[in-house]
Amino acid sequence: MSTVISVVVPLYNEELVISEMYRRLKEVLDKCASDRYEIILIDDGSHDGTLNLAKDLCDQDANVKLLSFSRNFGHQIAITAGMDRAIGDAIVIIDADLQDPPDVIPEMMEKWRNGYQVVYGIRLSRKGESWFKRFTAAAFYRILKKVTSVEIPVDTGDFRLIDKKVLREFNQMREQARFVRGMVSWVGYRQGEIYYSRNERWAGETKYPFRKMLKFAIDGMLSFSHIPLKLSSAFGLLSAVFSFFMIAYGLIIKYFFPAHAIPGWASLFSAILFIGGVQLFCLGVIGEYIGRMYEELKKRPLYIINEEINFK
Repeated sequence: MSTVISVVVPLYNEELVISEMYRRLKEVLDKCASDRYEIILIDDGSHDGTLNLAKDLCDQDANVKLLSFSRNFGHQIAITAGMDRAIGDAIVIIDADLQDPPDVIPEMMEKWRNGYQVVYGIRLSRKGESWFKRFTAAAFYRILKKVTSVEIPVDTGDFRLIDKKVLREFNQMREQARFVRGMVSWVGYRQGEIYYSRNERWAGETKYPFRKMLKFAIDGMLSFSHIPLKLSSAFGLLSAVFSFFMIAYGLIIKYFFPAHAIPGWASLFSAILFIGGVQLFCLGVIGEYIGRMYEELKKRPLYIINEEINFK
């Protein structure tokens, strides 16, 4: 009995890559002779020629389907939209930049057929990336692993295969601040890994500069851990203890060593800065959580589709 493979590919300004991505993806999927497949492209508000090239692919190949957003909603939302519309027995998430090689998909399929319901790729190496990006990425995943109760594997991205049973559970989670790899780990089921070497981008520039990477890391941390709130409480306690000792020190000097009671503006200044800094830090952490609660309470849709092609 043949199975259906859905491949979800988010696109944002990928006109230099999309044709080569399609060629290599189709080449791999055509080798799975007993399987039918669909390639779901999600244009995330591109402002270059990506959308027109995606439409051309849809005209050439009925297996290629397109969702076009009304504006840019973000990479994780684009993945979610593709997963909402996927009809496959197995669903593969892959970026268009060819850093994650399509050639690995048959290995994922084999593991899936052996009973794994989630198969994620672990990066053995990350070619073409700066030492700073490699270091910060490695540090983030290891910190996240320590502070959350969900087993989120390190050195992984969104490149993975999930079973349709996992997809059904995933699609019930509609939070606004999405961290897809963490959400898939949270669902559970039998999960396994494959190992691969990540390539350089085939063409174009990264769509995840430092600013977006930082926001992504914050979303992941706050979505799956209460540790930042506990840290803010710890900092508050630390500042209270520090303040107590400063007050005690001041009183001792004033009443027992009056000759040394020189106005200590430096100590006072340091204490005020320390306590004020801790308070602002704690308020910032609490504000991040409250902001996410505010976004959830508005109940806005995750995305708005402007156009769809080849969906029956």
